[in-house]
Amino acid sequence: MTSVNVQNKKLKGQTNIETEHIDNNSAVRKLLKERGIIPKNLPPAEDVKKVAQRLKGE
Repeated sequence: MTSVNVQNKKLKGQTNIETEHIDNNSAVRKLLKERGIIPKNLPPAEDVKKVAQRLKGE
């Protein structure tokens, strides 16, 4: 989302891009909460390296 908005809005500079990222993150978290999904209550994703090892062993 941030990448698309940076291009579409022609954002330049670290501060502007960071602000866009923060705004997008806040919007996504708000939507999740509205849908009854509390981000801090979600289980952590499995480590990518562990998944790769498991798949390699199959």
